[in-house]
Amino acid sequence: MKGLLVRIAADQSEGGGFWNGPVDGSTGEYVYVPIPDDGPFHPGMATPYSTVAAHLGGRWPVLPPRLAGADMHLDPDFSHLTYGDQGQRAVQIKGKLVPGDFIVFYAGLRDIHSRTQLVYAIIGLLVIDAIVPAATVPASRWHENAHTRRSRPYSGNDIVVRGKPEVSGRCERAIPIGHFHDRAYRVLPNLLADWGELSVLNGYLQRSAHLPEFLDASRFYTWFQSQGVGLVAHNN
Repeated sequence: MKGLLVRIAADQSEGGGFWNGPVDGSTGEYVYVPIPDDGPFHPGMATPYSTVAAHLGGRWPVLPPRLAGADMHLDPDFSHLTYGDQGQRAVQIKGKLVPGDFIVFYAGLRDIHSRTQLVYAIIGLLVIDAIVPAATVPASRWHENAHTRRSRPYSGNDIVVRGKPEVSGRCERAIPIGHFHDRAYRVLPNLLADWGELSVLNGYLQRSAHLPEFLDASRFYTWFQSQGVGLVAHNN
């Protein structure tokens, strides 16, 4: 068994929309807010932020105007149990993972009880059922992933990863894994020990072309299952 750790969701970078999805640090409840996507899309296949906005407000912050009227790069799409990627990251996924391996998704979330630091947390997992070239996905399944909803593909090597039902999905609550230490966000040392370490130095967490690999994937998966967090096949 092998596994990779992938950062997803809106963040403070330009590509991330300069915003972070909210989390209640006391309960683990959160809203999954993907990064923006300016298309173009196949007719009727854009995924607007209005679908996320319906889950915000009240105790949660509302979307900033620059996102409220925009479209999302809804990836992973937990409702369809898919994840797409391109470039060097796609090469790593195809080269390292096979059906039965997994991808773990984490995000930098903003705690509604504190504005000082982010909560870096696992919010989803896909146990791989198949990895297919995006170009081979039939039109009847284009709606299942952000990389096939677009009428113009990102690159020639875009892939779509499909997850196995029942053992894949969005986490019902966020699982905190990182904090700010030594000038960067890193996985907590005790978790690195529990997981059997990562391929990156001192659990360094960032968006990168080089995806962190679990050095003992079976050990991590056992830890994940011990957290007692359900996985659901919907985005929010």
